[in-house]
Amino acid sequence: MKILIAEDDPHMAEGIQSLLEKEGYSVVCAPDGRRALELFTREAPDFAILDIMMPHVNGYDVCREIRRKNSQVPILFLSAKSEEIDRVLGLELGADDFISKPFGTRELLARIRTVCRRVLQGRAQSKPESSQAFMLGDLEIIPLELRARRGETIVDLSPRDVALLELFQRSKGKVLDRNELFAVGWSADFVGTTRTLDQHISQLRKKIEIDPANPQIIRTVHGAGYRHE
Repeated sequence: MKILIAEDDPHMAEGIQSLLEKEGYSVVCAPDGRRALELFTREAPDFAILDIMMPHVNGYDVCREIRRKNSQVPILFLSAKSEEIDRVLGLELGADDFISKPFGTRELLARIRTVCRRVLQGRAQSKPESSQAFMLGDLEIIPLELRARRGETIVDLSPRDVALLELFQRSKGKVLDRNELFAVGWSADFVGTTRTLDQHISQLRKKIEIDPANPQIIRTVHGAGYRHE
């Protein structure tokens, strides 16, 4: 999923970008409203995060223009303002959510996750096969919810996690090398290393394996890659 961030504070933009990329999102950043509209047209993001007070074109006007072009793409407003009138105006313009600065990383990710589920549900209408829950061992993966379930235990997953798990499910018994995993889990222009992938698999195992030190769902094939039996 590709997310557009329009934020004129470079430190804030870099922090959000780093956070989202670690969660598996593809990110494009704009330092002002004019650039945001250019990137929206060129990149066709799935989701827009808009600061309100930006140079050249403010967030409200960016939202208006996005809604003129696309009535479906979800929009989340970021703002240092917290007055109710600003929140109401943003929602009336077509935003899906509104978060006031300062905010915690968990809160931002939770808001984005809710929007992601809405996007995935929309996509499921055109590609029903991609929305179906599936099993990996005793673990049920639920793509539309970005979650996995084992009994009463619920695990939150990122879009990248789901993409990788879908690949393992489709390729049961096959050794998947790092190039295959990168092609599915990362953007086409991402230049990753073995360490990048191994770290992500390690974090994913902590989410889905009963005993991450003795994994049963994603097994390492030394010198070759990973395999789901």
